[in-house]
Amino acid sequence: MSLKQVKKWVSRITTYVLFAALIVMAVVVVSSKASGGEPEIAGYQLKTVLSGSMEPGIQTGSLIAVKPDGDMKRFKDGDVITFMDKEEKLITHRITEVMASGEQVMYRTKGDNNNAEDLEPVLSENVVAEYTGFTIPYLGYLVNFAQSRNGAFLLLIPGILLLCYSGLTIWRTLGEIEKQNKKGDQKLEEGRSLSS
Repeated sequence: MSLKQVKKWVSRITTYVLFAALIVMAVVVVSSKASGGEPEIAGYQLKTVLSGSMEPGIQTGSLIAVKPDGDMKRFKDGDVITFMDKEEKLITHRITEVMASGEQVMYRTKGDNNNAEDLEPVLSENVVAEYTGFTIPYLGYLVNFAQSRNGAFLLLIPGILLLCYSGLTIWRTLGEIEKQNKKGDQKLEEGRSLSS
């Protein structure tokens, strides 16, 4: 592979990476602002896991997808749910026991990495969503950062870089076209001078 081909591939890969970063960040920022803080795609909410209580299955800083719809009394032992605790904090833990009393359903929960069950059972009305099994390690750190004021500002950088790179590429292409036109004009002039 020649140096020119390598540069061409690096150029394409750089363009695709910058474009993908711009699109992902735009979707995350816009969806989180539109839904009041929680990024949502196709009915699934994206949540950031900030503790290691569910490791190794869900690592600290992971981005997970949860499904918020449905009957929150339907869960069984082994299901992983996201619920609101007394301090209005979201927690994602596994159900270890379902306790039903008439219409009332409560769940005992435990983090996979914790030694003991959570102190208080979770009322079904405090369940926010069911974990879908989809997780992307460490992307949650980036999403949290993107939702901050500084993060939203800094994430404009991929867009600016992409625009600058596109401008540079267009400028170079126009320069090449101009060079080819000049060469064509010179050959045409040479051809005319030879024929006369």
